[in-house]
Amino acid sequence: MPNEEALPTIDFATFVLSLSHSALMHLGEAPHPEHGQVETSLALAKQTIDLLGVMEAKTKGNLSGDEERVLTHVLFDLRMRYVEATKAGA
Repeated sequence: MPNEEALPTIDFATFVLSLSHSALMHLGEAPHPEHGQVETSLALAKQTIDLLGVMEAKTKGNLSGDEERVLTHVLFDLRMRYVEATKAGA
């Protein structure tokens, strides 16, 4: 469709960052791209973070240095944010 924005090239880092943004939305730290509302669902955030964890385990030894750093950094950041969110909700 001619009026659609150009989408970024799909690579491993783009995929990880897409999942990261999804987790951030569920943590209530980013607005939903379609309606701009901020919604929180810690269960969905945890599921997305766990999915990234599975991906880390299953790709161990098969990623480039840059890919591994992106995944490790994103997972650490999301896990810390999740812990903070669960503490705030308690």
